[in-house]
Amino acid sequence: MEQFGQEYARLCAAAGAAPQEAVLQRLREPDAARGRLDLAAQSLSLQTCSALGRLLPGAAPFAALALGDCGLSEEGALRGHLGLLFQGNNLRTMGAEALGKLLMQNKSIRSLTLEWNSLGMWEEGFSFFCQGLRANNFLQHLDLRNNQINHQGAGELAMALAQNSSLQELDLRWNNVGLLGGRSLLNCLHSNKTLKRLELAGNNVPGDILKAVEQALDHNQDREAILSEAQNRVNILNKEVLSLKDEKNKQFMDFVDTVDKQKEERARSEKMSAARVSQLQEALDEQYSIMNSLKTKLQMTEAALALSEQKVRNLGELLNAMKQEQNSVAECHFKELQQQKQEGADREGRLLHDLSAASEKNLLLRSQVDELERKCKFQQDQLFQVKQDLTNTTAELKLRAVEAEERLEMEKKRFKQSLEDMESLRVKEVDRVTQHMEASERSLHNRIQRLEAIRISLEEELSQVKAAALTERGRAEEELIKVRSQARLEEQQRLEHLEEKLRLMTESRDEAQNCCLKQKEMVAEAQAKAKQLSLCADGLRRRLDELQQDLDSKEEEKVTELNKVKVELQEKIGHLEAERTAQSGLREKIAALERQLKALSSNHREALLDKEGEISLLLEKLRMKEAEISRMREEEAQRASFLQNAIMAYVQGSPLGTHGSRK
Repeated sequence: MEQFGQEYARLCAAAGAAPQEAVLQRLREPDAARGRLDLAAQSLSLQTCSALGRLLPGAAPFAALALGDCGLSEEGALRGHLGLLFQGNNLRTMGAEALGKLLMQNKSIRSLTLEWNSLGMWEEGFSFFCQGLRANNFLQHLDLRNNQINHQGAGELAMALAQNSSLQELDLRWNNVGLLGGRSLLNCLHSNKTLKRLELAGNNVPGDILKAVEQALDHNQDREAILSEAQNRVNILNKEVLSLKDEKNKQFMDFVDTVDKQKEERARSEKMSAARVSQLQEALDEQYSIMNSLKTKLQMTEAALALSEQKVRNLGELLNAMKQEQNSVAECHFKELQQQKQEGADREGRLLHDLSAASEKNLLLRSQVDELERKCKFQQDQLFQVKQDLTNTTAELKLRAVEAEERLEMEKKRFKQSLEDMESLRVKEVDRVTQHMEASERSLHNRIQRLEAIRISLEEELSQVKAAALTERGRAEEELIKVRSQARLEEQQRLEHLEEKLRLMTESRDEAQNCCLKQKEMVAEAQAKAKQLSLCADGLRRRLDELQQDLDSKEEEKVTELNKVKVELQEKIGHLEAERTAQSGLREKIAALERQLKALSSNHREALLDKEGEISLLLEKLRMKEAEISRMREEEAQRASFLQNAIMAYVQGSPLGTHGSRK
């Protein structure tokens, strides 16, 4: 407001005149801050009018300006270009043209008072004023009392009102509109749906036209009330749709979060299971390497044992050869001795000498035999030591096998614990999914209740429309029987449309209930899948118990001998291969669980698509309601036209009423 005062002072200084103190004082009042400038009964100079005329047509901060009884002339009004309250200023042609320009340019004026002027005396000026009113879509209140407006001016004003969409109140009292002007104004109300109040007292307008104008204005008021109510309902429905969209978005985001959490948990469980499988694989590889090393040691000991046996066999063969040689030598000596005895006594001395030599040789051979026996004993001692080492290695192998079995038992316990943890996590997830489904079911029940409330409100609206129809029937005359039958047909059509709307609402409620049943079925399927998973886990536990029993039975079947050790090692190798196949089976079960999770995620996506289909159905219903509102508007317009035609027929068939008197 201070800026407006500064601009006013600057323009007055540019025009060579000082700003009026009364105008500046009015600008400082609280009414000016609220958008109303009251300059009534003030003596305004031409420079002040010129400054105000240059400031106000643009972005003026005032919605109302009072210039009543200011003694403005045509020149002052023309310079001002604004007359929001020009009461008693004797404005004529040039003032009307200035006001027309003002209405064409200004977008902030809401009320214009032109009482006690002479705008209607000059047809061209008033026509220009009506053109400005036709182009203006912001003015709401216009006061044209005592402006000498005749039926031609009323025709111009009716043409302007036919295209104006903002004026709500028009005061034409104490002019000279007459019968033709009243008919023109009545005809313009067929296309103007915003005018709510039209004062025509003191214009020589017949009473039937005044009644018709009053009915048309009442119809405009009713139409405005219906439109405002329909707009409010549309806004409420839009808010509900937006709230439903927000809820669906929240549910979708929550579902995405849960899916992400499930994916993260599944990834963690996969990582843990992969780590545990890798640990078990490493333990199996370590056991396999130990078994391989034991196999190599066993092969080495077998090779050493075979070598020692070969040596023993060689020594036995050598001993047998020596014995055979000794026996052969003894036989030879015995034969020679017999020959020597037979040959004669003369050789006895030589034979004795030979016998002594043979005895010496025999002693030498015996010493050799003793040495060979000692070597054999030494080889036997080495063989015993090798057997002792073999027993020690078998005992060590048994200890290591026991340690490996203990490690395997620990890994089995860890795997059982991980399975129990996964089972608890799955149970929690199922509980959370059931809670989420219950919450969605409650929200759907709330939606059904809201739809029931909308249906009740529509039934109340139907009852109100019926009451209005009854009042219109009581107020109508005997000559409007055809109009009554037409109205009855329209009411029946509206009832059919409302019943159709009620049927659609019940169908939407049934669809919501079906959606709830589908969600319950999904929860039941999830619970069944959870039971299947628990059964799989029990089967895995039983399998582990069976494996434990197999291990215990195989521990009892161990034997101390080398051949049984070989058989036991082969059985362990086969058992390890069976465990590897069991691990591959566990991996396949993990893959099956992953496929089940993917199936659950696809089901959730289908549920989301169903929810989006419900949203599209709600939007379609909203469009149907908007189409119904537009249809109701068209029906109201048709009814108004029917009533108007009936009234005009009645007016044309009846004599003219008495004319109103001037105040």
